[in-house]
Amino acid sequence: MATTIWHTTVTPADLNARGKSTMNEQLGMEFTEVGDNYLRIRMPVDHRTVQTYGILHGGASVALAETAGSVASTLVIDPATEICVGMEINANHVRSAREGYVHGTATPIHLGRRSHIWEIRITDDEQRLICICRHTVAVLDRSGFLSGSARTQG
Repeated sequence: MATTIWHTTVTPADLNARGKSTMNEQLGMEFTEVGDNYLRIRMPVDHRTVQTYGILHGGASVALAETAGSVASTLVIDPATEICVGMEINANHVRSAREGYVHGTATPIHLGRRSHIWEIRITDDEQRLICICRHTVAVLDRSGFLSGSARTQG
């Protein structure tokens, strides 16, 4: 029997439903697979995700990577007591993409009590590496965050 890292069992359809009326939907992101220790998502290379030269915008790649890593973290934690927020992301853009889809695969590097680190590899339809990202996610106490202790003044 396979061991899973996920606290919550979900399907790609469940994750896609959660993304309605968010940037995920606006950019055409779709979760395609939930493995025992990875999460896959794809995004079209089209008018919503390209820059003026007609190639995939680096910011769109980063949005895809942060979505994959952040959502993956929410599946590892206990949602009754914790929430996850992105802390840092870096990206190395290796190759351009002009058409089709790009596919992001998030796998954990570190799953600690207060932080998670994910590697997200973004490839094109031919499995060529487009971008590689590392995303750090903070794990916060849900009650403290929602009660306002994590809010800034102003």
